[in-house]
Amino acid sequence: MPDQAAAAARDAAEEASAFSHPPVAPDATAAYGDHPDQVIDFYAPRGAAGTAPSGAEAAGTAGTAGTAPLVVVLHGGAWRSRYDRRHVTPFAAFLARRGFAVANVEYRRGATDQPAPAPGDAGATPVAGRWPETFDDVAAALDALPALAGEVLPQADTRRTVLTGHSAGGHLALWAAARHLLPAGAAWRTDRPAPLRGVVALAPVADFEVAEKLSVCEGAPRQLLGGDEHFALRRAYADPSLLLPTGIATTLVQGRTDVVVPQAVAESYADAAAKAGEVVGLTLLEDVGHFPLIDPAADACAVVAEEIAQLAW
Repeated sequence: MPDQAAAAARDAAEEASAFSHPPVAPDATAAYGDHPDQVIDFYAPRGAAGTAPSGAEAAGTAGTAGTAPLVVVLHGGAWRSRYDRRHVTPFAAFLARRGFAVANVEYRRGATDQPAPAPGDAGATPVAGRWPETFDDVAAALDALPALAGEVLPQADTRRTVLTGHSAGGHLALWAAARHLLPAGAAWRTDRPAPLRGVVALAPVADFEVAEKLSVCEGAPRQLLGGDEHFALRRAYADPSLLLPTGIATTLVQGRTDVVVPQAVAESYADAAAKAGEVVGLTLLEDVGHFPLIDPAADACAVVAEEIAQLAW
């Protein structure tokens, strides 16, 4: 259909733009575990925090010890090994230029011994994620972050931490903020809500049932949980739409023309939150697809920074 072809072409152009920026090296990198993927890149704040409500005051303090809010970034890529944190380093650097301290978290994804599909080979799709390692890593990284940031990025004020993530990373951000709601006995469960100012989830895979019905990322949510035999049982431990209300301020940012993770997924999560007695913000952007949310060249990326600032400052 012409409309589908146009949507696919637009999505491809947006993806090409987002991935066109060269990787930006961090100011420091720290390990939170022994595996090569258990690392966090840190970016020091640069320039004035112009999105803060009190711009002049923020500009006078950005870059000094403990004065910059910490934004924790969880990258997307359908939890698959071929997408690592490098593709969001331009986004992390963009946030640093807005006056934030930034922590870009890596975590274990789909099995690394699976080759990436050859061009045109639609049948060779690497497995998405690892159970339980993907969740082990995100939990461990968030638990280790305050101490690591204090060591390598003294400008970061960890009392003002905002968690953000894109696509699969948006799922992980929502999940990490809901660990205190996990079933009793879950290895990742905490006894209290995470000390976060809030969560800004960007086109998140926020409801696994709806995502599966829409074939989001070629069945990646089902793969993440270990396939058909585990999907129903493990959803209680992994699906953000079942872990509500969190009690943590949450905003979803979603492009209306997103064909990768359609708007219906975010709307379903927001509806589930409302039924649980929690108000979740949902910012819908006209004529925006999946990738502009992390593309520093796109206006949508500035909107994301503003949403983060609303929670951080």
